[in-house]
Amino acid sequence: METKEKTCGIRAIDRFGYALGDMGGILTFSLVSSFLTMFYTDVLHFTAHSITVLMLVARIWDAVNDPMWGAFIDSRKPTRFGRFRPYILGASVPLALGAFLMFFKIPGLTNTQYLIFAYVTYIFYGMMYTGVNIPYGSLASVITSDEIERSSLSMWRSVGAGIGGLPAQILLPLLVFTTVTAADGSTAKVLDAGKLSVAVGCLSVLTVVIFFLHFKFTKERVTVLPNQKTGDYRFLQSVKNLLKNKPFLVLCVISMLLICFQMYTQTIYNYLFKNYYEKPGLYSVVTVCTYLPMALFLPVMGKLVRRFGKKEICAVGIGFAAVVNIVMYLIGFTPLAANPYLFLVLVFFSGAGQTFLVMEIWALVMDVIDYHELLSGRREEGTSYSLYSFVRKLGQTAAGAGVPAILGAIGYDGTLAAQTAEVTDKLYTASTLIPAGILLVMFLLLAFGYKLSKKELQKLHERLTAAQTTAEK
Repeated sequence: METKEKTCGIRAIDRFGYALGDMGGILTFSLVSSFLTMFYTDVLHFTAHSITVLMLVARIWDAVNDPMWGAFIDSRKPTRFGRFRPYILGASVPLALGAFLMFFKIPGLTNTQYLIFAYVTYIFYGMMYTGVNIPYGSLASVITSDEIERSSLSMWRSVGAGIGGLPAQILLPLLVFTTVTAADGSTAKVLDAGKLSVAVGCLSVLTVVIFFLHFKFTKERVTVLPNQKTGDYRFLQSVKNLLKNKPFLVLCVISMLLICFQMYTQTIYNYLFKNYYEKPGLYSVVTVCTYLPMALFLPVMGKLVRRFGKKEICAVGIGFAAVVNIVMYLIGFTPLAANPYLFLVLVFFSGAGQTFLVMEIWALVMDVIDYHELLSGRREEGTSYSLYSFVRKLGQTAAGAGVPAILGAIGYDGTLAAQTAEVTDKLYTASTLIPAGILLVMFLLLAFGYKLSKKELQKLHERLTAAQTTAEK
């Protein structure tokens, strides 16, 4: 390990540069979570079964691709630009291309040809996202060795992600829907494939620019341990050590549920505001209500972490969010359910509870990687994050396959401009009850399953510092 003067003491430019990385990734990822399922159902007219199979096939490939990519990074010698930054920059252009192609409808194809094209583009995009996200997730641990600074990077990553999600979640709902008139004179909003393709193309170009700036404004300071050689890397041994890391395993499940919750609500709320409230433009306010608490808590998050601990504030926050979502479900039995503005207020309070985990989740990841180093004597961020990333993708798949499955179960018909009252009522239930259940499980895992409390982390870092000092001698 390098000296403390070189491994900590990050500046504002480091925080800004690191935030840009997730901003670039989320620019396209938020398109997937917000619009891909609707693009498949309403534009390409895929069945729920077809979408579910597509998601599952992609995740089967990820089970091979993600660990291979993480193992490759950990087994390579650092370049003159660092261990992780070159891979992020190199994968950014094909990532942007994959995002554009995924939302592009080629005129004149048959249904089967559209489905094949969807398989190719969705899997390719997933591979490129892995190519960017695994080295990016590993990057924070080599920018600084200081726990508080890592917590700060985690918060700024969340800020970057929040800003990156704004175009898809606020701007696009106002731009990509077209009003159509039925034979009976009624009107409805439908997704316009042409407008969506143009918007995705613009965001794809912006993605590449942001990743270039991210590369320019970040610096890797922390090196591998002096007694650790990349030639000694063994993938199976690394995985075996990770499976002994109980905090890592519990955090993987928590993160899987978090990404499932986020993607599920982003997707189902889009359908909810379009069909139940008949106000698709209001969906853009959901993002504001979700991320505004982040802006409010950002100035005091560091103080809260130092006083109470990361695990502690995250557990309390998720518990509060679970209660709010239960209230949202119960309101469905009253006339108040028809008020979209009350729903948005409750989304705000739910977002306030989620904020703590959303902002600190990446700091928790760095904690469990530190724990892995203590257990194994090696820093293997690439392998650790590749497995962590794959589990998160399982959550993505659960949401991506779950939403169309639920839509099919409640009788949603993407070929209709307007749904029946029975379908929209069931849509409200699916939009509130399932998220409440996910949050409740997350609270239980955080409160009783994840053991790296403030006190335990202090002991961990004391032992880790002692081990690193011994290795340097």
